[in-house]
Formats: sequence, structure tokens, C-alpha cells
Amino acid sequence: MSARAEVAVGMSSCGIAAGARVVFDLLSKNVSAQGLPYSVVATGCIGACHAEPLVEVRQADGRSFLYGNVDEVRAQSIVEKHLAAGVPVAEILIPADYPYLARQKRIVLANCGVIDPESIDQYIERDGYAALRKVLTGMTPEAVINEVKTSGLRGRGGAGFSAGMKWTFAREAKSTTGKKYVICNGDEGDPGAFMDRSVLEGDPHAVLEGMLIAAFAIGSDEGYVYVRAEYPLAIKRLQIALRQMEEKSLLGDNIMATPFSFRLHIKEGAGAFVCGEETALMGSIEGKRGMPRLRPPFPAARGLWDSPSNINNVETYANVPHIIRMGGAEYAKIGTEKSKGTKVFALAGKIKRGGMIEVPMGISLRDIIFDIGGGILGDKKFKAVQMGGPSGGCVPESLANVLIDYDSLTATGAIMGSGGMVVMDESTCMVDVARYFLSFVQSESCGKCTFCRIGTKRMLEILIRITEGKGQEKDVVDLEELASNVKISSLCGLGQTAPNPVLTTLRYFRSEYDDHIRNKRCAAKKCKALIRFRVIPEACTGCMLCARVCPTKAAHGERKKVHVIDQETCIRCGLCNEACRFDAIEITSGKE
Repeated sequence: MSARAEVAVGMSSCGIAAGARVVFDLLSKNVSAQGLPYSVVATGCIGACHAEPLVEVRQADGRSFLYGNVDEVRAQSIVEKHLAAGVPVAEILIPADYPYLARQKRIVLANCGVIDPESIDQYIERDGYAALRKVLTGMTPEAVINEVKTSGLRGRGGAGFSAGMKWTFAREAKSTTGKKYVICNGDEGDPGAFMDRSVLEGDPHAVLEGMLIAAFAIGSDEGYVYVRAEYPLAIKRLQIALRQMEEKSLLGDNIMATPFSFRLHIKEGAGAFVCGEETALMGSIEGKRGMPRLRPPFPAARGLWDSPSNINNVETYANVPHIIRMGGAEYAKIGTEKSKGTKVFALAGKIKRGGMIEVPMGISLRDIIFDIGGGILGDKKFKAVQMGGPSGGCVPESLANVLIDYDSLTATGAIMGSGGMVVMDESTCMVDVARYFLSFVQSESCGKCTFCRIGTKRMLEILIRITEGKGQEKDVVDLEELASNVKISSLCGLGQTAPNPVLTTLRYFRSEYDDHIRNKRCAAKKCKALIRFRVIPEACTGCMLCARVCPTKAAHGERKKVHVIDQETCIRCGLCNEACRFDAIEITSGKE
């Protein structure tokens, strides 16, 4: 893309939530009013969500300057000093060697935060649809599949199955209906995950181009993008992208003046976690209740409306155009022997620099957390990271040097998953973490399997009992037995992996379970039934702030006299501690 004098504002959901809309409007108004030689444009998210709103000044001489945490005051300063006077505002500049961005290897995210996601022309300027043209005008379906196989691309949705093999099965399958379908799984339901949303909001055409290439490879003429309805901006930009493709004859009949024809539809999911499972997703598209079905037959042989279907997730399809352009062998040089390419992660939790990152397979977990992420908030001690969402597991600090690849992560008891990475510090109670994730999967269970429906319920009851100080020694044994039965007896992958957070916390943090059960103590001071709030007499000034915010009037006292907290009516909400300006509220745990 040739150099243009632009002011680009990150306008994905994260940026807009942080105030980017106001910044965009202010910059547009001032640039127009002053006749400055810049155009103000919207882009997707470059990934540095911790520094939103982000503004990038791209000069006509090719140089660019990235500004972070831009509010109205800073935006005005950018206009007056940089755009009008040509002097960058040094104090709010993000340096070119910023580790968060410099340590990444951006393939899937190459266009995110760079182009206007609502402009197909900008996508084409950056070689967009060149891979599709190469495929349609000079390759056979078998050659396309072989290129994907050579790349070593594994599905980025969680299971890590070879994308090339999946395509092979779908191509070789005989259709009894005369149809084959290509489906994109954008039903991102893991807590703390926002990879699919960011890619769809920032570079929808890359995903759609990947789907068209897959359709050509397996012999499909119709497809669906399944996106959860909670992603309205992603859906809007997909709709715009589809209209633009139709206008340029990239959808419909005889695409690029070739015999290949293809049509795409958007299906909005209603937010059921189980619809992230491919057979449940297909049921949802068909208008049925989203529930997994027995396999075999697998979707490649008998999928949507009993037709051979290929399902990959957003990130998998977004890799495909790059693989075709650069060649599978070149792509395979990135990563490790069995885990090729890069992986996109949503870095969240107790981390200084959270957001969207893309790193080469083989980087260590420690490098991600401390070099890219900048370490733990408040410089507290790193305790664990939850990988793979509710289906994944907790990797402890002692294994922080583990490499990011499918096999290494599986060996820890966690999984790569779709890319959620929730960082936890020393103040996290791992028993409570297990309770939280099990509560999520239990409430999201479709109820089809007895062990998933009832087994997770019994496990959750045990965990709640332990966090309330009512745990017994046999509870840990029961948890392990139930977890084993749920893993063995559940029909779908979501049920089979539901016990993982419990099993990994038991494996690496058994002492915390013992402390809760034997000592009725939560060392992290998170389990409400096991903590107490009390006033420190020598620190209390009688300011009455605690009494004012206490919803149950448990905190009380006279002005300028030491207050007290009634333990019988205290609900452990913590509002008194937040309100106190004199550190006069002490939190104790168990027998302290």
C-alpha cells in the first residue's frame, strides 16, 4: 500500500469502549476545519488493547508514529503539535521497539490496525484476493490441499487437527445431496477470549478469502459464517465485506471469470457455549437446538443437512491466504516441528499489557507474560495462567518455561484451545478458579449426556462446599473420580474436557485444597465464607466512610470514634475496604 498522509484511529470494540469514537470525531473535525493535509480513517485493533484508544499518524514520507491512551486532550495536542507543526508529541508516543509489538510475528493480524476493515480496496492493495486468483487461475483443488498440508497448519479452534487432512476428507467424501458446505466457526464463547472478534472486526476479508479457497479445494458452492450475536460490530463488518465482494464479482457465479461459483451466509448464534462444538453448531444453522451428535459420521462425510462439510475457525481460515501466497514450505519454517506457524492469543487477567498478540509457535509462556505482557500488575508474584478456557487448564509458575505448542501444553494438562490466556497472580485462589470455570461449563451444558449434565453438577457442589469451609477429606477423591467419569462418558469434546480446570488445580495446587478443607482457610482471601473484615482500632479515624457504603449496616460507629464490623451481618462484599482511605480495614482468613 503506497504511503498516504493519514491519521488512523483504532475503531474495534475495545477502542470504541475506551473512547475512540470521541477521539475520531475530534480529529476529523480539527483536520477538516484547519485544512490539514491528512485524512482521518478508522482501522481495526492493532492488538495493544491496554493502550486504547490508539492513534497512528502516517506521514506522506512513509514514517509513522503510534500514540497510546489518547483522550480528547491528547488528541488536541496531536493536532496542534504533530499534524499542524510537524513535531511528534514525544511524551505519548509508543516507541518503535515497544516489546508488546516488537516480539510478535504477525501473519493473521498483519492487517489488523493497519487497514480500514470496511474497505475492500485497502485489503486488495495489501495483496488481498491475490491468493484466491492464484488458486482459481493456476491450481487444482488437490494442489491447494497439498499446499495446506505442506504448511503443517493445524486447526486453531482447539483440537489442533491437520487442516489439510480435514480438507482432504471433505473433498473425497461422496455427497448424497449434491451439496458440500464450508463453515467458519466464529462462536467464541470462552471467558477471556476475544481472538475471533478482533480478527473479524479488523480484517474480515482475510477470513472470507480463506473460506473461498477452502470451498474451491473441497468442491463446495455454499458456506456459512457462524458468529455469536454478541459481536454486532464483527457482524456489521462481515455484512459490509460480503456486499463489497458481490460488487467486485468475488461472490456469486463465475468468480474472477472462472467456473468457480460460491455463496456465503452469516448465521448469528444465540450465545450457547455448546454451539462452539462443530456438530452442535451445524444443528444450530439447521434451525435445531444446538446439541452435539454422535460421531462418526464426521462432518467431512456427513455434516450440514447431511452433506459433506468442512468446519474451521476464524484464525484457521485467516492463515490460508498467507499460506497460498508465501507457499506452504515457507510457512512451515515458522514454529516447531509439530506445531507450525503462529498462534493468536487473547492476553488477559492480571497482566500489565493485555490485548491481542500473535507469536510464533515455540515461544515460551514466560516470554509472553514477562516480555510481551510486561509482567504482573502491581509487580505481584505470577501464580498461574489459564490456557484454553473452560476446556483448558491452569499452568503454574513452575512451568512458565513451557513452550507454546500443542504437545507441550497438552503435557501440562492444559490445551492450546482457541487462544484464551488468563494470567493470575498470588492473590488468586485456585480452588475458587476451579469453581468458577466449572460453574460456567455446568450452566452451559446442553444436558444431553448424563455425566456432563449431572457429573459436573456434583463436582460443582463439592467445590462450593470446599470454598464455604464445609469440605471433607473425601471430597478430593470424589472430585477426581467424577472428573474421570465425565471425561470418559461425555459425548462431545466440551464435556470431555470440562474437568480440566479442576484436574490441573488439583495437580499443581493440591495444598490449597487441603488448606480449605483441613484448616478452613483461604490463603488468597478470596472465598467469602472463609474471610473476615475487621477494623484496625489504631488506624481508624472515625470518618464513617465504611458505614456509608456498607449495604447491610454491618460497619457502624460514631463520628471520630473507632468503628466496628458486625460479623453476623457482614456479607464480605469488600466495599468498606475499598472506601477506607486510612488502611484501617484488615482482611483475615481462617484461623488468623
